[in-house]
Amino acid sequence: MFDRDQPLWDKTLRRIRLIWPLGDQAALKHSIEANLPNGDLQKLRERINACLEGRGGEVSARTRAAELGETYLILNSEGRKRFLELLARDFDADNQAIEDIIARRLQCTDPEERRHLNLELRNTLVPPRTTLLRQFNGLEEGVKFLVDLRAELLPLAAKDPALKALDQDIHRLLCSWFDVGFLDLQRITWETPAAILEKLIKYEAVHAIRSWEDLKNRLREDRRCFAYFHPRMPHEPLIFVEVALVNGISSNIAELLDETKPMIHPGTADTAIFYSISNCQTGLAGVAFGNFLIKNVVKDLIAKHPNLKTFCTLSPIPGFLAYLQNHRDEIDFTARELKILHDFAGEKDVHEYFFETVGNLSEYLEENKDMALKPILLRLCSQYLLSKKRGKQAHDRVSHFHLSNGAKIERINWAADLSARGLSQSAGIMVNYRYVLSNIEKNHENYSDHGEIAVSPAVSKLARS
Repeated sequence: MFDRDQPLWDKTLRRIRLIWPLGDQAALKHSIEANLPNGDLQKLRERINACLEGRGGEVSARTRAAELGETYLILNSEGRKRFLELLARDFDADNQAIEDIIARRLQCTDPEERRHLNLELRNTLVPPRTTLLRQFNGLEEGVKFLVDLRAELLPLAAKDPALKALDQDIHRLLCSWFDVGFLDLQRITWETPAAILEKLIKYEAVHAIRSWEDLKNRLREDRRCFAYFHPRMPHEPLIFVEVALVNGISSNIAELLDETKPMIHPGTADTAIFYSISNCQTGLAGVAFGNFLIKNVVKDLIAKHPNLKTFCTLSPIPGFLAYLQNHRDEIDFTARELKILHDFAGEKDVHEYFFETVGNLSEYLEENKDMALKPILLRLCSQYLLSKKRGKQAHDRVSHFHLSNGAKIERINWAADLSARGLSQSAGIMVNYRYVLSNIEKNHENYSDHGEIAVSPAVSKLARS
């Protein structure tokens, strides 16, 4: 079994240390303390300047970049923070130089000189650190190093504007390097190398893979798993999706994950259920390739299984109960719901009873006492999905992902995920988002431009009940 306590980042660091043999250049690494005190910070500043000057040509520049990367790896958390702050503050764009060029351009009347000034301004706007960061694209494991470095940078950048600007520079580079046109969509099977299968176990973010038998079940003949890979990170999945080939739209995740459930022949299935999508690389947050994943998987499935007519998800609603808790004073029950709650609550306040019961839902479900809550929670959930927004976007992040991809809300399912996580996030409710190929572009445009949510009549009626 994959060691869940062994961070993948540590394994990446060890691999990079083997790949980047630096010879005499490695003296910097051995002369620097792990917390990067001020004296060592100056040594690092000098090495970065040498790298940016490009003495000795492209090969030497990349060797120096590898040296700097190796140095970063031996630092502790405080040293890495100081390393990143040095890049952010000392190697940002030169504001005075930018203002000087702008002033000259405002005074310029010659078209040819203005074109030269435009080019000079564009070059000056690029921070020197970007030149250094680009060098990692030419190093084996260099792209993975930069992705993992950004994963460490993200929480720091949230609190520091200078680090935020550095993060934006790295984000722009990664967006260009990870354009979907450069990515390779691969099917994962039980014959896929074990090192990649281990990473699926580690990275699964929706429904934890409990064992190798569980993983094998998810890769059987009536199941599919697809992942995106990048040529510079061939052994690292970027994002993967798990699919069940079934008959009819599934409404319960336990049935899809049941290892004892009989297998069906893929040729007899009429529906593909996307039941788990996991981003694998924290450092690629905000890099938009996930929105192409489902569409490309659908194309692949249609080409190989023309019997498939329906494409749906069975998705969690991770923000639902947290939203209710944070807005509990805003919840209004209908007269019919108040009567039902009073009947069950007795002397208790109905709001207090409602949230107490929601917090212990597994116990109530076991005793079949959920009938008071079921119609209320289904109504509140449908209203949450249809009406609660962040600007024009759906409040729930999973909902936003599928709606922005052109799906519609097809059905809301009660007691669909009775795991501890499912109960604590969404009271066990799950939702089917349906991808109707002829409507995907229209749904996407209506949602992106106007915040309009495509929804089935059944869910729309539920929200009004």
